[in-house]
Amino acid sequence: MSTGTVATFEDSLERLEVGWTHASSDRLADVLEGLCSDPTIGVELPYDGVELPGWVNTDPTPADLREANAGITAAGLGIADYGSVVVQGTPDGIEPVSLFGDLHVAVLRRSDIVPGMPEAFDWLGEEFRTGHSSAIIATGPSATADMGALVKGAHGPKEVHVVILDE
Repeated sequence: MSTGTVATFEDSLERLEVGWTHASSDRLADVLEGLCSDPTIGVELPYDGVELPGWVNTDPTPADLREANAGITAAGLGIADYGSVVVQGTPDGIEPVSLFGDLHVAVLRRSDIVPGMPEAFDWLGEEFRTGHSSAIIATGPSATADMGALVKGAHGPKEVHVVILDE
């Protein structure tokens, strides 16, 4: 991935008031510990040699979901022009854990950042052709102005932080 595309992604995240951090796989646990507060729920990360720390609950009950302060998910793709992350659907439907806490932490490989929507649609088309049946394109924290003033966190997390795994 080009340095320019990653820089554009970082700039887009900043415009959205989304935090971001670069981390190596061996530093991921330290970065997550600095970002998340207990209780934290998460989805196992699909990257070779990358695991969530043991204090992240990867098998939450409905009560755990209600009490969660943070949710950690993998992002299959980052879209630089928009600062968006793509969270892929899974057969067991566990990807929405990112929606329950006030903080969503998306973990994304640097090599999975594309410049814009044409590249994202190409990627999504291939994913859908190979069996993935759904994906969420998330851009920034949940926000609504339906009732007047802008309210963050009305339908999901109030804050988003992207951890970019440097490979």
